[in-house]
Amino acid sequence: MSAKSIALLLLGCLLAPLASAGLDIQHWHTPQGARVYFVANHDLPMIDASVDFAAGSARDSRATAGLANLTRHVMRLGAGPWSEREIEERLADVGAVLGGRFDADRAGFTLRTLSGARESDQAFATLAAVLAAPHFDAGVLRREQARVIAGLREARTRPDQIGARAFQAAIYGDHPYGQPDDGEEDRVAALGRDDLVRFHADHYRAANMVITLMGDLTRERAEALAERLAAGLPPGEAPPDLPPAPPVAATPGERVIPHHASQSHLFMGQPGMMRHDPDFFPLMVGNYVLGGGGFDSRLNEAVRQQRGLAYSVYSFFAPMQAMGPFQIGLQTGRATTREAVDTAYAELLRYLAEGPTEAELTQAKNNLIGGFPLRLDSNRKILEHLAVIGFYRLPLDWLETWSARVDAVTADDIRRAFQARLRPETMARIIVGGQLEPASE
Repeated sequence: MSAKSIALLLLGCLLAPLASAGLDIQHWHTPQGARVYFVANHDLPMIDASVDFAAGSARDSRATAGLANLTRHVMRLGAGPWSEREIEERLADVGAVLGGRFDADRAGFTLRTLSGARESDQAFATLAAVLAAPHFDAGVLRREQARVIAGLREARTRPDQIGARAFQAAIYGDHPYGQPDDGEEDRVAALGRDDLVRFHADHYRAANMVITLMGDLTRERAEALAERLAAGLPPGEAPPDLPPAPPVAATPGERVIPHHASQSHLFMGQPGMMRHDPDFFPLMVGNYVLGGGGFDSRLNEAVRQQRGLAYSVYSFFAPMQAMGPFQIGLQTGRATTREAVDTAYAELLRYLAEGPTEAELTQAKNNLIGGFPLRLDSNRKILEHLAVIGFYRLPLDWLETWSARVDAVTADDIRRAFQARLRPETMARIIVGGQLEPASE
């Protein structure tokens, strides 16, 4: 690869083309049935692509927890006519970068490459092989199982990881979202090559595939590249929707997990919002005031500013295909655990009763709308939004109307939405660390 090509690739990572207010999102299906979303941008000779499947951890069974994660990871470690090392060399030869993502809903890959014919052809041919013809080599699988298991064992010692896993199980119970993304040690250890082959065959199909393309290519070229990625996969069928998540925590109440760390970790919440929730914008804007706005938030004022109980405290909604979590979190000294937990809980109750003031609402809107262009200031960021739009089947004007819908939110909308979704008395509270006093009523 020439020095000029390398320089251009680095430039694409460092410079951010301006995003227009209205992106021209084009959408179609490949002959194999994959959904494609495409935005052209010729400012730089770069192509960003992603491919997603409904093959996240929620598609695991209890007996195979960790299978989805392991399958997606091992897919790129040898595929088609190429070994693991040859795949890395092919990508390095043209300066392409192959990445990935994985969560409860999605499993996928990302690709960044120069848009020249040689570079992009080689990069996309490599990704196509990873998608359609992974080797699942037995030796590689054993090595990666050992790596995952070592990570799971290490996570058992960390209070943040202990709390996150316990919180996930507490709010979702037997729902597919209740199992950890990376699985359980004994179940990962029991997985064999046939399990990965079967999971790949069941989930990596064109009808379960969303391709997003962004950058320096024409519609004709985008169609050709998308068809190349989908061509090797069977058409298949899309998987069924996930079952509804419980509206409140599956095991509400407080659980304390002792730990020797100097600080206690709080995880408090319940299932809260779906990706297609009709109250998406009131909940998002309202949460900015409650705990999503950093130093401007109600929780920060009550817990940090007034009492000095934590350096940071936060809340968030994580919208997902089924109802994703609402969570409040903080870290505090062992001696102040009870006070910090009770203060955060009391502030949540107060916010549910009062809602935001008009001044708080105006500040939240101004910050959200003012910061929105930064969400679209690079091809990579636009690609991430396209991938969400495509995977969750959001309207194509989602980005174009985002600011107007934020601006339309009223304080009454927020009060109604929060009171309809959140029930503090049925939330789970996981505390990892020290606590001596009982919970206050």
